[in-house]
Formats: sequence, C-alpha cells, structure tokens
Amino acid sequence: MISLNLIPREEFKRIWRSNLPDYEKLALIADMCRANALTAVKIAGSGHLGSSLSAMDIVVFLYYKEMNTVELGIDHPDRDIYFSSKGHDVPGLYSVFYSLGILPKEKLLKLRRLGGLDGHPDVGIPGIETNSGSLGMGISKGKGMAFAKRLAGRKGRIFVLTGDGELQEGQIFEGLQTTAHQSINNLIAIVDHNKVQSDKQVDEITGLGELESKFRNFGWYVRRCDGHDFRKLSEVMSDFSEITDRPKILIADTIKGRGISFMEHPKALIDGDGLYRWHAGAPDDQAFTAGYEEIIDRVNSLLTEANLASLRVEDIPLEKKEKSGVSPEYVADAFGEVLVEIAAERKDMVVLDADLAADCHIRNFEEKFPGRFIENGIAEQDLVSMAGGLALQGFLPVVNSFAAFLASRANEQIYTNACEGTKIIYICHYAGLIPAGPGKSHQSIRDISLFGALPDFEILQPCNAAEARMAVRYCVNESRKNCVLRLIIGPSPRIIELPPEYEFYPGKGAVLMDGCDAVLLGYGPVMLHEALLAGEILQKRGFKLKVVNMPWLNYVDADWLAEVLKGCQELYVIEDHAPVGGLGDRLLNVIASEGLLQKIKFHCIGIDGFPACGTPAEVLKFHGLDGKTLANRIAIK
Repeated sequence: MISLNLIPREEFKRIWRSNLPDYEKLALIADMCRANALTAVKIAGSGHLGSSLSAMDIVVFLYYKEMNTVELGIDHPDRDIYFSSKGHDVPGLYSVFYSLGILPKEKLLKLRRLGGLDGHPDVGIPGIETNSGSLGMGISKGKGMAFAKRLAGRKGRIFVLTGDGELQEGQIFEGLQTTAHQSINNLIAIVDHNKVQSDKQVDEITGLGELESKFRNFGWYVRRCDGHDFRKLSEVMSDFSEITDRPKILIADTIKGRGISFMEHPKALIDGDGLYRWHAGAPDDQAFTAGYEEIIDRVNSLLTEANLASLRVEDIPLEKKEKSGVSPEYVADAFGEVLVEIAAERKDMVVLDADLAADCHIRNFEEKFPGRFIENGIAEQDLVSMAGGLALQGFLPVVNSFAAFLASRANEQIYTNACEGTKIIYICHYAGLIPAGPGKSHQSIRDISLFGALPDFEILQPCNAAEARMAVRYCVNESRKNCVLRLIIGPSPRIIELPPEYEFYPGKGAVLMDGCDAVLLGYGPVMLHEALLAGEILQKRGFKLKVVNMPWLNYVDADWLAEVLKGCQELYVIEDHAPVGGLGDRLLNVIASEGLLQKIKFHCIGIDGFPACGTPAEVLKFHGLDGKTLANRIAIK
C-alpha cells in the first residue's frame, strides 16, 4: 500500500520568506510544486506529467518573480496575464496556484473529478484566464487580450506558453504574423521547447527547423535560453522590458519530465522503440513512490545545506476506487488489427495520423506498412487536405485523429474533399462523452451533426470488436460514399453480445435484449452498456425493455425500424452526443415520414449543455445517462 502526501501551503510560505537567495527559493518551490502535481495526477488516475514538469520552472518564475498577478489580484484589470496554449501542462499550473493560495487543497485533490479541476484549463477555475487543450489558439487569443488592454488603457503584459509540437498548427503562424503586423508590443510568447510530442520526438513527427530566424522573419524579437535556469529567465525578461516596438518570444529549452530522473527526456525513451512514456497517464505505485521520494530527498538535502528544517508533508487518505464495469476489450484494437489485414489486400489504402498513433491503435500499421503511413503531426486541416490530394490521385485515405478536432477544425476541408466526388474514410477516435477526465476540449459531442450535414456520408459506430471489424471492411470494400467511423478510446465497459445470426447491413441494427414495454436504441459500447444495465434493472421490476444496437447513425432502414417498434408505444434513444443532430433526429425524421408518430411516443436522451469533467460514473450520472437514472426515467413514463 503506497502513501500519498501533499506539501501544505504553509511550507511554500516558509521557503519564500526564508533568507535564501531568490533563485534557490525558486528552485525549491518549483520542485515542491512538482511533488504536489505528481500526487494530484496519481490520485486522479490520469493527467499530463511530462509537460507539467518541463514547464514548471517557467511557471514558477513568472508567478513568483516576474508577474504582478498575485500582488494585484487575479481579477485586477492591470494584472499581468499568463496562460498555456497547449493546456496539457495544467496539473503543474494547478499546483502553483495551490502554493500561492489561489486554489484550496480540496480542489487540487479533485483533479479530473466532478466539481473539482478540469483535465484541461477552464475559465470556471480561479486563476485560469482562458480555456485551452485544443491546440494552436494561444497566440491569437493572447493577441486579442493584449489588444484589449491597449484599447482600454489598461496596464499589464500577456504571457502565452506554447508547446513545440503545437507549432505544427497553422493558426500559430497566422497569429505570429498578424501580431507583429498589428504592432502589438505587450505580448510575450514562450515556447516550452522540450523536443517531445505525445510519445515521439518533435523532429520525428515534423521538424521545426531554425526557430529563431522563423520568428524574426515574422517580426518578433527573439531570445533563447535554458528554461530551467532562473537567472537566464530573469535576464531575458529584463531584456524584453527594453523592447517596446514589437512582440517578444522566448524559446525556452526544457526537458520533458524535468525533476524526476527516470521521466526525463531522453533518458525516459523506451528501450528499443524510442518512445517517450510519460506524456499522459498516472504512474504506477512503484514509479510514483520513486519519483516522489526523489523530489522530496532533493528538496530536503538543499534545506539541510541551508540550515533549514526539512519539509513537513500532510498524509492524504487513500480513496476507495469506484467499481465500474471494465472489460478487456478495446474496440480500437480491433480497428487497428483489421486495418493491417486489409492493407495486405488493398495496395491503394494509405493511413494518415495526427500525432496520435498510439491512442488511435495504428502503430502496428505504421510499423508494418511504413511506406503507406503518413505522420502529419498536429495539423488537422493539412492532414485532411493532404488526404484529399491522395484521393484525387486514386488512393483510399484513412484519416485518424480525435473526433473533437477532426470533425470540427477540419470541417471545411472535409466538405471540399466531398465536393470532389472522391472517397475518404475518417476515423473519429475518442468519440463521445467518456473518458471525461480531460474535459470539454477533448470530449466530442457534436461530430455526428457536423458530418451528418454533409452529402454522401455514412456515419457508423460499432458496439464491440467484432462489429468494428465488420464496419471497417464495409467502409473500405463496400461503401461508395465517404465514411465516418466513431470509436471510443478506452476499454468497453462490457463486451456487447450480438446475436449469432447478426449481419452488418446498412440501416439495420440488432436487438440485444427483448421486451415489449418500451424500446431503447443506442450505439457504441459506453451507452449500450448503460442501456443494458437499465434493462436489467427494469427487468427486476417486471418492466420489459427492448434494447437495440443501432450502429448506423445517419441512415435507417424504415422497414426494419417499423419491425423493431411493432407492439411498443414508447421509443427512447440514448445519444453519446448532443441531443441535436445525432441518431435521435435521424430516427424522428423516419418515424414522422412513415406515419408512425401517432402510434409511438418518442424520447431522445443526450448530453445537454457542455460535457462535464470527472470519472465515467460521475459524469454519466451528472448527465442522466447512467443505467439507474435511465431505468427510473423510463419506468415513470
């Protein structure tokens, strides 16, 4: 059994008020914040440690030494403003906020929990200046803040931190050139140049070239220094204060995983495959204990040398983990496997990725067919338009990214491709509400509506691994339209059992649980698990619910639907999507056009409002989509 500890805020006050030189105090406080960020991520069970640790010295320097934000107050109109454009490093920022008293302990210990702290920055949290997590927007948003200060006659500078992989996003360079052109001089950008993206080095994905000259050519004043050297950071900011005629940018050379030896790049690269393993996720017990003890030992050693008392830490009670259904099945695994099988048959198939090969389960394809695998980096619009060019030359592109970014950011490019009459398969990974820990920037609840408005598209979501294999083969070999395949990113809560005689046929689904008191249609492993759970609960009450898997999200066979509804007077649709533009709207249109509305009462249950952040159980219950709530809602009708 591991022990969890937190360094209390009083210890940060004690260090900062000590007689140590400022740069030594900053180093101690940064390491103490690292320890607390590590604890928060461990309790949460997920989070981004690598970039939190690489950016920590910069963030501590800004809030403790450079900016006036704490002195004036986080709401003062003349305050300096800091935010991270990438947002993944927010566990580190939260730990700094806790050290300064901006966030209470109770919040820090509820990272990625309902009512706690979102997995990516959200303005509802004290100290957070803007939402981020969807990459590439920071320079533009910072420019808007800087322009607003000038327009309103307010004082204060805007500091924006970007990732180096994030520089692959085209909007970054739109923002760079217009900031200089618009003579905005109160904006300072900082590149957290840790040389690593999600699990590969930046140069392997898309090399950035000579950054200093690039930025200078856009009209910025450029400096470069060691992002972990507080003296160098101070020198650069002093220099920046003398530059009043243009925006400034610091290229801060940092180390991903800084402060925990076995997490530091390049030492942390996995032997044999050169992959970095600490970008996301929580460490196991052994790694957590080793990392935490390494930081605390280093801090205490420095305190001893300075004749100061060792750190006092608080014990954090271990919470019982919620018991939620999880099966060994990953639908995305089946997708990746069948993709490799088909590639041996279809020499025209090309797979494209947006720096998410591991999350999208296509690394095996990358290794087996490197000549037909294109790693495009963090640049969805470029990714999709490149796929359009491939399709025009007779290839079949299979485009992979997270649903939230692919469907929305590249929607215009997807539309243009569709206008050309070619065929492309778009794989929307991380579709729907769960996992909810990363927060609303990553949860995709609008992709069905965005794709559904486009002509000649088929949108599908398989309920299990077997159906995923069928769906991929259908999209590649049978469909004549553009195809969209939604896939959940995590394990299936349970393995959905399809009938033995089930055939994957356009517009038709499968009855998973028979009944006659009401019909509930759903799709995907997450919502079908909750639908079946609701059916099981109602069955004990003598209420017979028919649960139906419907993988075709924008096409319904009217005759099949009429057969499914026969004898039932209540129809429910459970959406892993917003209530607007999903399967429910499609079903309602068919029911109305077939004259069935007089015979049946229709209910669509989707994700109202913005998706909540938290554990799966917390968030499903919050949105009324858990099995128990569904059962109660259906039973009272």
